[in-house]
Amino acid sequence: MRGFPPSPATGVAKTQKILSAFASLRDQKPEKCKDWKVLQSQRQIKDMTTAAPTKTKYEAIIGLETHCQLNTNTKIFSSSSTEFGSPPNTNIDPICMGLPGVLPVLNEKVLEYAVKAGLALNCQIAPYSKFDRKQYFYPDLPKNYQISQYDLPIAEHGWLEIELLDADNNPISKRIGITRLHMEEDAGKLVHGGSDRLSGSTYSLVDYNRAGVPLVEIVSEPDMRSGQEAAEYAQELRRILRYLDVSDGNMQEGSLRCDVNISVRPVGQKEFGTKVEIKNMNSFNAIQRAIEYEIERQIAAVESGERIVQETRLWEEGSQRTVSMRTKEGSSDYRYFPEPDLAPIEVSKEQLEKWRAELPELPAQKRHRYESELGLSAYDTRVLTDERAVAEYFEATVAAGASAKQAANWIMGDIAAYLNSNKLNITELALKPNTLAELIQLIEGNTISGKIAKDILPELLAQGGSAKELVERKGLIQISDRSAIEAIVEQVIAANPKELEQYRNGKTKLLGFFVGQVLKQTGGRADPKLTNQLLAEKLNG
Repeated sequence: MRGFPPSPATGVAKTQKILSAFASLRDQKPEKCKDWKVLQSQRQIKDMTTAAPTKTKYEAIIGLETHCQLNTNTKIFSSSSTEFGSPPNTNIDPICMGLPGVLPVLNEKVLEYAVKAGLALNCQIAPYSKFDRKQYFYPDLPKNYQISQYDLPIAEHGWLEIELLDADNNPISKRIGITRLHMEEDAGKLVHGGSDRLSGSTYSLVDYNRAGVPLVEIVSEPDMRSGQEAAEYAQELRRILRYLDVSDGNMQEGSLRCDVNISVRPVGQKEFGTKVEIKNMNSFNAIQRAIEYEIERQIAAVESGERIVQETRLWEEGSQRTVSMRTKEGSSDYRYFPEPDLAPIEVSKEQLEKWRAELPELPAQKRHRYESELGLSAYDTRVLTDERAVAEYFEATVAAGASAKQAANWIMGDIAAYLNSNKLNITELALKPNTLAELIQLIEGNTISGKIAKDILPELLAQGGSAKELVERKGLIQISDRSAIEAIVEQVIAANPKELEQYRNGKTKLLGFFVGQVLKQTGGRADPKLTNQLLAEKLNG
C-alpha cells in the first residue's frame, strides 16, 4: 500500500529552513560567495528569495464513541455471568443466544449504573426511554440483531471537563459536550485460527461469553481538535466511570473501547468535512497517535485533490498507520424499530434523587478542591486524583495530621515506586494512612531526619505498624542537642586535617565530606540542618 505524500506543513517548514540557511547570503557580494554563484548558475535564486506561497490551514473535528462495560455480575437481560477470562462458551444461556421462545428481562443494576454515569456526566436523564432492535449480521451476534437504544436514550445533553497542562504546568480547562448515553448489549468474539498467505487465517471460532454483557455507549460532541484533547477526554471519562465503580475501564480486556470520528476542514469553514471512523485502539497513547496520523493523511488527500471516503479504518499498531476496513453504514442500514419484548423505562424523581445522592466526589471536583483548599499544584492534583483509591489514601493521611504537600510527595514518590515495582494496588499496602501521617509528623517535629524516614520506610511498606514505635525500637531518634553535635563536629575536623586545609584553600565542596563523616559517626541520627550550620561555623572560623 502506497504511503501518502508529506503534509503541506512539512513542505513549508522545508522551504523556510532553506530560506533561513541562505538569508545571510543576500547581504554578501555575489562575486565573493561561491554558494551564491552555484545557485545563480542553477537559476534557483528567484525561487529561494521569493516568499513561500500561503498554504491553507486546516483544523480537525473530532468526536468519540466510547463503549464501556458495566461492572455487573450478570448480563444485561439474563442471569449468565459476566466474568472475564472464563473458558469459551461457558457463560451463555438461551436468552443471550437468542433461542426461540425466550424473553429478555432488564438487569436493574444496569439501569442504576447507566443513570449514575449520566448524572456524573451532567446529562439530562430521560423520564421515559425505550429499547430498540438494531439489525445487522455478524457471526458473533447470535440473534442477528442487537438490543440497543436509538431515538429515546436514557441520557442526553451532558458534558465533562478536561484539563490539559501548558509548558509551565498550568492547567487549561475545556468543556467537551456529551451528545447521549445509552444502554445496549455486547456481541460475542471471533477468534481467528490457522494460517494462510493471502487471508491470514483459515478458519474462525466464535466465543459467545461476551454476548449480552451490559454496555453503555457514550457519544461525545465533535468538540475536540487534537489527538491530545481526545486522549485526555477518554482518560477523564474512564476516571469518572472508575470513581463511580460502574466500570473498571480496562482497555486491555475490552471493558473500554473507543472509536474516533474525525474529519478535517479549512480553518474558518463552517461545514464539516467527510467523517472517517477509526477503530482498534487499545490505549490512550494509541488514540492520540492514530488521530495525529489520520489528520495528516486527510490533509494530504485534500491537498492532492483526492476525495475523502466515509469509511471505517483500523489502527495498525505495528506500522503506526490507519488502513481501510469497510465503508461506513448509516442509521438507515440498521433498520431500527422498538424492541417488542421489553417494556419502556420510566425513572421516577424519587429514584433519580436517590441515585444522585449516592454519587461520590468526582475527579474534577477533587482537583479544584485540592488546589484551592490544600494549595497543591495542578500537576500534584492530577496525579493524586487519577485513581479514587489513591485520592482516598491521600485524604486519609491529611486527615490523620500530615501536611498536604508532604503527604503528596511521599505518595507520589517512594510509595508509588514501591507499588509499581511490586504490582500492588494502594488498597493492598501494609502502610496505612495514619502510619504515613505519623512518619511525616516525626520528620516535621525533628524527631527523625528525612534520611532515617527513607531508611525505615521499606519495613513500614512491607509490614506496616507504628512509625514511632519502630524508630524507638531501633534507637533512631534524631540527635538535636547542639552541644552533642558540636563535640562530634570538632572530632571529625580534628581527624581530617588534610581535608580541612583543602577546604580552607577554596575547595568548599568538601563540606559534604565533613557532613557525611558526622552522620556516619552518629548512625545518620544527627540533625542535618544543625550539622551543616555547626560545620560551616567551625570550618570557616
